[in-house]
Amino acid sequence: MIIAIDGPSGAGKSTLGKMLAKKLNLLYLDTGAMYRAVALAVTRAGVPFRDIDRIADIAENSEIDLVGEPDAMKVMLDGEDVSVDIRTLDAAQSASVVSTISEVRRIMVEHQRIIGNSAPNGCVLEGRDIGSVVFPHADIKFFLTAKPEARARRRHTEDQAKGRISTYEQTLAEINERDERDVSREDSPLTISDDAVVIDTSELDLYEVFEQMLAKVGEKRASAA
Repeated sequence: MIIAIDGPSGAGKSTLGKMLAKKLNLLYLDTGAMYRAVALAVTRAGVPFRDIDRIADIAENSEIDLVGEPDAMKVMLDGEDVSVDIRTLDAAQSASVVSTISEVRRIMVEHQRIIGNSAPNGCVLEGRDIGSVVFPHADIKFFLTAKPEARARRRHTEDQAKGRISTYEQTLAEINERDERDVSREDSPLTISDDAVVIDTSELDLYEVFEQMLAKVGEKRASAA
């Protein structure tokens, strides 16, 4: 079974994707982490973000793996655990730029399809173009969304818990900026697939959303039996 979870930054995709994967014994793939790893490799190599050819070359030749359980996933870049390094604000912003490069997306999508199709029990993939581009024929597609203000509050709370210095206003501005890049990029913009189950998480707690998603998966499995 392939489960696609798409949506804007801060809508709860990662947390809920991990919960679903663990509950259903499926592989979990955070595609955003893969773009962050490429961005980190580009930064470390000192390559300007305008040098599209060199960035694509780095994406092609970098070995990116995600290993471990869904709730303790390690992101490996050329054999090095970069799980912490890719979770900085700079890494997020750089990944947003790198992900607009068509050749990088092609390379990443190919890699994501190989991982998803080779998972023994199936895979939960989360990102921004899973249901529309990576796995358009996924068994079930979710699109998680929330008002920018709600997403900013969540992200700001997470940042504070991790000791990151930021204000709510800064976080909201960053989310709005990221949203604009995601929906306006020419290659694989953030869109809602016609057959996606859309859930607005603005006023729902995590477990309410999880139960809704789990119920939809159960319905899908029952109809396919």
